Amino acid sequence: MLLFVGLGNPGERYAGNRHNIGFMAVQAIAKRYAIFSRHRDFQGVVAETNLGYERIMMLWPGTQMNRSGIAVAEAKHFYKLSLSQIVVFHDELEIPFGTVRVKRGGGNAGHKGLRSISEHIGNDYRRVRLGIGHPGDKKLVEHYVLHDFAKAERPWVNALCRIVADSAVLLTEKDDIGFEQRVNLEMYASGFVADEGRF
Repeated sequence: MLLFVGLGNPGERYAGNRHNIGFMAVQAIAKRYAIFSRHRDFQGVVAETNLGYERIMMLWPGTQMNRSGIAVAEAKHFYKLSLSQIVVFHDELEIPFGTVRVKRGGGNAGHKGLRSISEHIGNDYRRVRLGIGHPGDKKLVEHYVLHDFAKAERPWVNALCRIVADSAVLLTEKDDIGFEQRVNLEMYASGFVADEGRF
């Protein structure tokens, strides 16, 4: 069993924000596969499906981003999960638009959702880092992540979420490198060509 966690802020006000791409990616996985159940639990929304031979629980915390660890810790303890069974999907400022990197553990780079999770359960969980690019000035970061993707950016957001969902079975096989390569190659093949660090 794996727990896929989509990070974001709950509510319509934040639904289209750059900070919510983790929410969006896990929602795309939920839409791609048959859902056995969907209900409110662990201070959030939970859905269950099968991916390949693996049972997947999906969690969208209902707390604000900086309190995400509360929901993740409740789910972890209920299902008696190890940190290696937890995969967190989140926005990443430090990699280019539309690209994906996967890592286990490491720093949180100022991401308050990751910091909250690490404070509650430890740091050695898997992260799917979804590149949203950087505004170029540290002072602009909060405004940047808490605003919606621009209209011109939405096609690549939709493509990225779709390709992540199509490739997610590789995460259940612990083929993180294969997942990363497939998503990035398909983004390139789909016409979202990198230009000065963005798609």
